Amino acid sequence: DVQLQASGGGLVQVGRSLRLSCATSGFTRDAITLGWFRQAPGSEREGVSAFRKWDAVTNYADAVKGRFTITYDNALNTVYLQMNSLRPEDSGLYYCAGDVGHITYTRMLDEDEYSTWGQETQVTVSS
Repeated sequence: DVQLQASGGGLVQVGRSLRLSCATSGFTRDAITLGWFRQAPGSEREGVSAFRKWDAVTNYADAVKGRFTITYDNALNTVYLQMNSLRPEDSGLYYCAGDVGHITYTRMLDEDEYSTWGQETQVTVSS
């Protein structure tokens, strides 16, 4: 079975950094896409960033471009989200998700494209 295990959330001050990790298991193909999503209280879940493994294409929401970086460690089968210059509006529950197959670039941040979800990790940015 495919599983995703997210970790790394926490409480940080404005301007500081956090790195989220999502360990994956059970994917038997390279044609997978892994994404990070977040949900603030009272808001809908939104796509933050995604990584398409077979061609290393990345996608970022406008709100995090230049501050967040998604990477993938092939040896550890783990996707990371490095979050720098954090803002209070970055607070929320963060989820990692994955799907087998080719997700087109324009849909990489669409949660409907993902079939497997990990548990959430909480990120709180205090001002």
